[in-house]
Amino acid sequence: MNSAAEYAQRGSIAVITMNHPPVNGLGLALRTAILAQLDRALDDPQIEAIVLTGGEQNFSAGADVREFGTPKSSSAPNLPAVIRALEESPKPVVAAIAGHALGGGLELALGCHFRVARRDAQLGLPEVTLGLLPGAGGTQRLPRLVGVETALNMIVSGLRVPAKQFAGTPLVDELVESNVVDTAVAFARQVMADKRPATRARDIRIKDPHAEPFLQFARVNVAAVSKAFPAPLKCVEAVANAVGKPFDEGLRLERELFVGLLASPESRALRHIFTAERAATKLPDVPADTPLREIGTVGVVGAGTMGGGITMAFVDAGVTVVLLETSQEALDRGLATIRRNYETTMKKGKLTQEQLEERLARITPVLDYAALAEVDLVIEAVFEEINVKRDVFKRLDEVAKAGAILASNTSALDLNEIASFTKRPKDVIGLHFFSPANVMKLLEIVRGKQTAPDVLATCMSLARRIRKTAVVAGVCDGFIGNRMLARYGAAANLLLMQGALPQQIDGALQRFGMAMGPFRVGDLAGLDIGWAGRKRRAAENAGALPRVPGDAICEAGRFGQKTGAGWYRYEAGKRDAIPDPVVETIIEQFRRDAGITPRKISDEEIVERCMYALVNEGARILEDGIAARASDIDVVYLSGYGFPRHRGGPMLYADTVGLANVVRALKRFAAEPGADAWWQPAPLLVKLAEEGRTFN
Repeated sequence: MNSAAEYAQRGSIAVITMNHPPVNGLGLALRTAILAQLDRALDDPQIEAIVLTGGEQNFSAGADVREFGTPKSSSAPNLPAVIRALEESPKPVVAAIAGHALGGGLELALGCHFRVARRDAQLGLPEVTLGLLPGAGGTQRLPRLVGVETALNMIVSGLRVPAKQFAGTPLVDELVESNVVDTAVAFARQVMADKRPATRARDIRIKDPHAEPFLQFARVNVAAVSKAFPAPLKCVEAVANAVGKPFDEGLRLERELFVGLLASPESRALRHIFTAERAATKLPDVPADTPLREIGTVGVVGAGTMGGGITMAFVDAGVTVVLLETSQEALDRGLATIRRNYETTMKKGKLTQEQLEERLARITPVLDYAALAEVDLVIEAVFEEINVKRDVFKRLDEVAKAGAILASNTSALDLNEIASFTKRPKDVIGLHFFSPANVMKLLEIVRGKQTAPDVLATCMSLARRIRKTAVVAGVCDGFIGNRMLARYGAAANLLLMQGALPQQIDGALQRFGMAMGPFRVGDLAGLDIGWAGRKRRAAENAGALPRVPGDAICEAGRFGQKTGAGWYRYEAGKRDAIPDPVVETIIEQFRRDAGITPRKISDEEIVERCMYALVNEGARILEDGIAARASDIDVVYLSGYGFPRHRGGPMLYADTVGLANVVRALKRFAAEPGADAWWQPAPLLVKLAEEGRTFN
């Protein structure tokens, strides 16, 4: 007996139960097992009908993405062959669906003659989220069972839909609250007793006079929103084939579209993101069964922008927060901002007044550190200065209970030094949220030299609880994201000094796919923050740091959107970045003072220099052990820095371009007169390129 699919006989009904944990992924082993058990049932004259199920927990979540791009993915029997065998079975096949029937899992069910589903079962074809379309008949069978409009909306959106919404359609023959397998067996017996003919989805004709106008409407709308991704429009094309072509031809064309998308760089990028986000949760030296510390109540020190956002992130997830400030005025101001943010959300219809009050009720505002004595985790979100952090952590060390986790929201400071301010460094960790903390998905979890494994595991679990994408980073200046960002910014500044203008640099990078160019980001964040940091570092280095154009912009009193002028000009109440001749004059004067003769710079060079600066620093981060894997770096940039998803992250982008090409360009930049040493290709990058390997 093949353990990937178990066989049982209930009188004249054969029950084939998929048993391929954790989600019955339709890899080669399970596909082979289903066919073998189907043949067993067909060969047994006592068997009159067949039930295919995943049991009471989960039908199938679809293809095994781990097999994409490997020989197993196309090895016989492939999924279309399995579905065809079910569909052509001379004995009726009933799918018993619980949990999830997604992607290939739903396509498998569509190939059965009847379907019994639990009302809360989730049905969907999410292939579009991986840059693909359903490739095993989903675009051909689903429109025949639920109609063109419903099917196309499901396929293009990739959304999951409860089975109960398909009551009365040919997709679901019977809905149940529980015991789906028993019900399916009884249903199969009734089918035989009634001599009810088996219904094949392929034989249903689509008779919808509104199908063509709807498809034309869909083409226009999908084209407008799909942008860099080809899959959504291909989904429309495939469903249109279901309407206008014979089933077998539509099936053949669907497969051609699927294979084409599978080879596309966009699908490669989205599949990479899918696996990268899951890989980031796995820590080689922290076992999956590491006991977790219980987190019931969280303390937050500081009610400013970051502290308020962090507080909201936790109360949104149902966690009680004790919010500490040093003065009643600061505390009131922070609480007022939190309320205002929730009221804005409420005005958009995304929150009710009752929900708003429930969230605010989870916040306990305090002015005394003693109030943090019983919290399970405390996060400091105070001014980014080491002496301020020292004072906070010394106080926390005095009042926090044994076993409480002490976390810093620092974005760059030495976490090991922060941990040394306490007598419990094993309990100290970095939780670097990104602003606004209640919105941004990324959470850099910074692992100190002495951070305990259970502290790390607990914080990784907590990140999922508050719906954050977590990546573990080691201790260095800027960790993963901001350390790389410094090189990216330096490359942009160099281009500015050599002849480009902010709007050209931002425009080139935004056309590449970045959510926002570096100069627009600077204006949004506030240029005075970086200026203060540069002045502080210059003082610490006896004025050794060179001036950059941003210094001259700040000296002119232009700090970004909040002052109505930065690298761009802003009209009152608007966020539109308007190029400003004043900025051009300041930059031209800066170049003259520095003895720089400007040159013409292409958009291609802008993208190349900025992206390769990111990649090169990413390689050094891997060399230094700050990131566990290249894909972790990609997750950081996709979740926290607006990197285009269709390119899969900076490290995958480098793989796509070819590491040898990246090294060649970096060597060219490094050979320029007066070039900074950081343009030299990282040894790891050179090694991988020479060996013909990739980061991922």
